[in-house]
Amino acid sequence: MSQAFDVVVIGAGPGGYIAAIRAAQLGFKVACIDEWKNATGGPAPGGTCTNVGCIPSKALLQSSEHFDHANHHFAEHGISASSVKMDVSKMLGRKDTVVKQNNDGILYLFKKNKISFFHGRGSFTKAVEGGYEIQVTGAKEELITGKQIVVATGSNARALPGAPFDEETVLSNDGALRVGAVPKKLVLIGSGVIGLEMGSVWRRLGADVTILEGLPTFLGAVDEQIAKEAKKAFDKQGLKIELGVKVGEVKTGKKGVSVAYTNAKGEALTLDADKLIVSIGRVPNTIGLNAEAVGLQLDERGAIVVDAECRTSLKGVWAVGDVVRGPMLAHKAEEEGVAVAERIAGQHGHVNFNTIPWVIYTSPEIAWVGRTEQQLKADGVKYKAGTFPFLANGRARALGDTTGMVKFLADAATDEILGVHIVGPQASELISESVVAMEFKASAEDIARICHAHPSLSEATKEAALAVDKRTLNF
Repeated sequence: MSQAFDVVVIGAGPGGYIAAIRAAQLGFKVACIDEWKNATGGPAPGGTCTNVGCIPSKALLQSSEHFDHANHHFAEHGISASSVKMDVSKMLGRKDTVVKQNNDGILYLFKKNKISFFHGRGSFTKAVEGGYEIQVTGAKEELITGKQIVVATGSNARALPGAPFDEETVLSNDGALRVGAVPKKLVLIGSGVIGLEMGSVWRRLGADVTILEGLPTFLGAVDEQIAKEAKKAFDKQGLKIELGVKVGEVKTGKKGVSVAYTNAKGEALTLDADKLIVSIGRVPNTIGLNAEAVGLQLDERGAIVVDAECRTSLKGVWAVGDVVRGPMLAHKAEEEGVAVAERIAGQHGHVNFNTIPWVIYTSPEIAWVGRTEQQLKADGVKYKAGTFPFLANGRARALGDTTGMVKFLADAATDEILGVHIVGPQASELISESVVAMEFKASAEDIARICHAHPSLSEATKEAALAVDKRTLNF
């Protein structure tokens, strides 16, 4: 006899586990299925984000930044540190500990919220009266039924044609987080979030890093002025970024990897390296879901087709996160998970795609919300712009990190904030104020007239808002 649930969530990444928790809070009997395993074969909920994405990458970024500061910035603070060394195995061990703490935290939350957790792969078998039957394939085979199903199976790294991941020489984000020693030479294909963050980690630790990007512009989704400022900082750090390249044959051997490519000038070149990290995007993960068994509709990319409220083609089946349309961001998945749980309960869950923040956790950090200046120009929107450099911010000077700026874009007629873009220290934290402001339809003047603590980096946000009306006070 199969166990019956009100809500069954397939996948325990950010979208899945959050959907399960919110559904349980709303009084539903909930099950969550996830197949991620830790080093000992035990459950490791949290999906790509917790296991091989957001969390471990931030752990490595933090460790490598400490190392970089000790080698290059302590002296200016009067701190003498000689013969500073990095124990890579210990750094990776700390990263693994951070990941496990997050895994265990999610398991605790399942227990706290009385959610039944099943460790294995969840797949559709058939529609049944009032719902669907789901098979759990793992150490223990089980059948469960759910009146409502939420699919949150995430995404997988996209491989380069002709160069499959072996996670030893040709690495996805997974293998990039498990490199056991600092490579002398490292090549990355793709200058997006993963490419820049992983490139930054290994450059700080001493690797000669080259990033090959097919697009002719750097960070095309980022405001152009902000992207140029970031590129200058990365160039100064020694992160070599080549734009407009066409990657050719990739050969692997005992000594490493060889990447043939044509640069923007049309010159045929070859790069030899110890490791190659491929970060050219991600694809929706519907492998093993058995969508065809119940007629669940997928699009040409393999993503589950949903409407604006995350409803699929099947009554009672929902999908959230990377496996559906929209940005592949953990926090977007979380918000969709909450919204779907509330919609199942008859409430009005809501996700505003226009106020989803984006962050790249490099140094300097890059964060933004809303539209870029080039998007506003393309849309014919009349706007005002204001910028303020961290060079003129007292807290940034005290921190010793004055790279970058805050940029505000506001409607020329109404002064409503249309976009905020930051490159500089702690941009990931500073952007939240602007997300709140935009959600409440605030004007640039609203931010300009709010008292900000002094000295703080957030004063740069206030000053950029003042700059929209050409009345900065400290620049």
